[in-house]
Amino acid sequence: MKPSYTVRQGALEGVETFLAVARARSFRRAAAELGVTPSAVSQAVRSLEARLGVALFTRTTRSVGLTEAGQRFFDRAGPAFAELVAAGEVARDLGRRPTGLLRLSVPRGVVPLLLEPVIASFAQAYPEIELEIAASEEMVDLAAGGFDAGIRFGQFIAPDMVAVRLTSPFAFSVVASPDYLASHGRPQSVDDLRQHACLRFRRSNGAIANWAFLQGGERIEAAVGGPLIAHDYPTLLGAAIGGAGLAQLPGPLIRAPVADGRLQSVLDDLAVMTPGVFLYHPGKRQMLPKLRAFIDHIKSAA
Repeated sequence: MKPSYTVRQGALEGVETFLAVARARSFRRAAAELGVTPSAVSQAVRSLEARLGVALFTRTTRSVGLTEAGQRFFDRAGPAFAELVAAGEVARDLGRRPTGLLRLSVPRGVVPLLLEPVIASFAQAYPEIELEIAASEEMVDLAAGGFDAGIRFGQFIAPDMVAVRLTSPFAFSVVASPDYLASHGRPQSVDDLRQHACLRFRRSNGAIANWAFLQGGERIEAAVGGPLIAHDYPTLLGAAIGGAGLAQLPGPLIRAPVADGRLQSVLDDLAVMTPGVFLYHPGKRQMLPKLRAFIDHIKSAA
C-alpha cells in the first residue's frame, strides 16, 4: 500500500509553543517569549498532547519537565522547526530584494543582440543574482521548465502571458552577400525567388517556415527552396554572409552586417513588419524582485 505523505491540517499547530516551553521549562516564561497569555500556552500544549495521544510534560507547582515522549519529540521537532523557519526566511528574502537564481528561456539569435551587451553590467549591479540563460528556439512551458521568464518575438507569445517590450517593431528582410548577388542577380519579385538558393528556418514544431511578404497591402507567404535548413537565425546569418544564398532574417540581426557591407538587402518594398522582441512571464503577482531588476536593467540599457 502506498504511504500517504500529506501533512494533516493543523499538524504543526502548537509545535512552536511546545518548543518554547521545553526550552524555558516554564509556561509563564514561554508565554512572555511568545507574547501570549500563560493560559493560551497551556491550551496549545494540551491540544498538541491530545492530537499526539501522549503527555509531553510533567508538571508540578514548582517545575516543568519533559516526559520521555516529550524529550524525543523535542529532539526531532526542534531541528525540523528551525529548518521550517529558515525556509520561510529564504522565501521572504527572495520576495524582498533582488537575489537568487534567475532562469530565462531565450532564442539563440537574441543572445548577442540583447543580452550580451548587458550581462556584465547586470552582474555588477546585482551580485546576488545568478543569471542562467537557456538559449533555444523551442517554445517552452515556463512553469514546467522552471523558468522565471522567456524572450520571444511578440507574435509567438501566448495571450495569457504578461509581455514587456524590449525592442521596437522591425522588418524581416531578405539579404545576401554582395558576391552571391553579383553571381546570381538581385530578385525583383517574390516569383524570382524560385531561381535562387534560399536558406530556410525550421521552427521548433518541426515545420519549415515559409517566407512572408507584404504585397498589395496583404500578407502573402512563399514556400522557397535551397541548400540549407537551420534551427536558428545565427546559423542562417553566417551562411548568408558566406555567400550560400538568400536568407530572410530579423532586422536587428542584420543591422551590423548590412551597415558594414557584408550583406545587402533585397525586396525591401515587400518586407513585412513584426511586433518586435518581448520578455514575457506568467503574471505580475508572481514577479519576484530579481525579475523586476532584470527587466528594469535591460530596458534602461536599450
